[in-house]
Amino acid sequence: MVESIKRIVEPYQDSYSPNGIIGEKDACGVGFIANVRGIASNWILKQSLKGLNCMEHRGGCGGDSDSGDGAGILCSIPWEYIDQEMNLENKQDLDKGLGMVFMPNNKEKIEECKSICEEEAEKLKVNKTSWRTVPVKNEILGPLAKANAPFISQWILFIDKNNNQDIEKLLFQLRKRIEKKIRETFQNHFGDCEFYFASLSSQTVVYKGMVRSEILSEFYQDLKEESFKVSFSVYHRRFSTNTLPKWPLAQPMRFLGHNGEINTLLGNINWAKASETHINDFWGELSNEIKPIVDINKSDSSNLDATLEINIRSGQPITDSLLKLVPEAFRDQPELEQREDIKAFYEYSASIQEAWDGPALLVFADGNFVGATLDRNGLRPARYSITNDGFVIMGSETGVVELEEERVIEKGRLGPGQMLAVDFHQNRILRNWDVKSEAAQRHDYKNLLNNRTIKIENNEWVKDCKLKDLELLQQQTAYGFSAEDNDLILDSMASLAKEPTYCMGDDIPLAVLSSKPHILYDYFKQRFAQVTNPPIDPLREKLVMSLEMHLGERCTPFEIKDPKPFVHLQSPILNEEELISIKKSKIKSQTISSLFNIEEGVQGLENQLKAICKESELSIKEGCSLIIISDKGINPKKTFIPPLLAVGAIHHYLLKKEIRLKASLIIETGQCWSTHHLACLIGYGASAVCPWLTFEAGRHWLKH
Repeated sequence: MVESIKRIVEPYQDSYSPNGIIGEKDACGVGFIANVRGIASNWILKQSLKGLNCMEHRGGCGGDSDSGDGAGILCSIPWEYIDQEMNLENKQDLDKGLGMVFMPNNKEKIEECKSICEEEAEKLKVNKTSWRTVPVKNEILGPLAKANAPFISQWILFIDKNNNQDIEKLLFQLRKRIEKKIRETFQNHFGDCEFYFASLSSQTVVYKGMVRSEILSEFYQDLKEESFKVSFSVYHRRFSTNTLPKWPLAQPMRFLGHNGEINTLLGNINWAKASETHINDFWGELSNEIKPIVDINKSDSSNLDATLEINIRSGQPITDSLLKLVPEAFRDQPELEQREDIKAFYEYSASIQEAWDGPALLVFADGNFVGATLDRNGLRPARYSITNDGFVIMGSETGVVELEEERVIEKGRLGPGQMLAVDFHQNRILRNWDVKSEAAQRHDYKNLLNNRTIKIENNEWVKDCKLKDLELLQQQTAYGFSAEDNDLILDSMASLAKEPTYCMGDDIPLAVLSSKPHILYDYFKQRFAQVTNPPIDPLREKLVMSLEMHLGERCTPFEIKDPKPFVHLQSPILNEEELISIKKSKIKSQTISSLFNIEEGVQGLENQLKAICKESELSIKEGCSLIIISDKGINPKKTFIPPLLAVGAIHHYLLKKEIRLKASLIIETGQCWSTHHLACLIGYGASAVCPWLTFEAGRHWLKH
């Protein structure tokens, strides 16, 4: 218990305060240093390590006060140093790759892991390989870090040069094959640590660990050598938030260092799994080797890094990939008014790729580019300096790298959604609009959108009541409305045109512990209270929020081909006339009833649930891209499957069948009358909701 409390409190203690008063701290410290001309030097490494040391206060520490949450650097491979250390011949006819490998600290398992690596490399026709034990000092680690410390080795691979061969793609394929074979062999039963590639590339290498900032270069002896020269370095000090510290979860990852957290993680992982069908189309026979991409057991940063990786290995620049994955708020953005091509790029990307929402400062590198970008809210600091001798220094805090003022020719900071990058191929600095303009000009996105987009014209509201007062009361009772819902929620929304507000405290028992009957939504209230960020109102925060939705088959994010039409909605809430218009659009739709006979009881519900899942699958195979799930028509003999249960079941059924992205789910339901209900339905798979009974109740409210 004491160690747990220390772990929570200690990272927040102000080391500069004599009385240890808790000060304002931000999560994680991150930055990069790069030479625009690509000239390698030991100065870059030394300054990166100094910058890392200056951000120790941003990192978390274990209960032993000595085992850090993680620190590391991602840098260019110092081939001269590696060649000297291993007496390697520099053969012009061979490409080289370098892997940084964490292995179980057990001699037998180490040899078995190496053997698997060698076997898989041979299958992919790697010319030859060599192993190097990385010199480390385990004795300086904290007790917790030492108990979990892996055996760390570098793996050098020699590959015949082939003009048509993408060596990074080959190494990616090799890594995924090895990881899969390791999982099959050991079933992840490694004990205190696991097999893990910190990096496997011909351009970048990662030195990281479960250490404090100042310990990193003491632990890795390589980092103290003057001949260790790099042209860029990304550094990161971790404060663990949503996972416990582990060696593999230290940052930087293989491509990025992340300050913040991904608040849309669960939804992003589910949609990323659905997108694996696009991997099949693009990668063909290799797809089974490289899947799965994301892993729910890994951290948010690790999963974002993996999603970024599959985009890069599918042929997209790292800058373009991050603009799609973490887009800026491009609606109502004054600076984008004259940049229609960039707006078209963002809008097209939104139709094929779900956004990973921060708060996030992402510092990235793949050997071709190094840079940084902020998410749409820009809630993380990102400051940079550019010198007259070609260096770009960026960090989450200013002053962590010492620079003579006369060398600095430009200082600045990134704003919300902005990006700064260094292009090593053309030895240039790419400012925000440079990066985005180049991404937008790779294809004619405006024409692609015009050919795909269907806009719903008929959005008139029905003004006449369709039910009598008694009929409305009967329907509301059947769908679970209470008098409190009518008085507090519907009345507030109808009279004030906004959701009701309550006091901070909530003394209602959790649904699972309550003696009162509850509707299904109530069991998911806690899912929306895990992060302490304040709620954001999309109407009053429209500069950074959007409620837009795209209905229809989702196209592949990996290439531009055969664009399918989609319906563009300004809001996921549909009125009755809009739903009719969607049914009449050129996108084929199918309405599926979720009603079942009351007499059949639980068995009837279960059978109907299976039936609507199967009917959804058949509809998609017949070319439907819109599945409308309706619970209209209840009577004394028929009741409905709760819409949240129906949408969740269909969503996961179609995921397993690998056809989820072939269609969007629309819910036409009487059981949706609060923002929480709507959020649950959208969160569990729906793309649009028509809460017809709530609209009918609103018409009755106006009449009376």
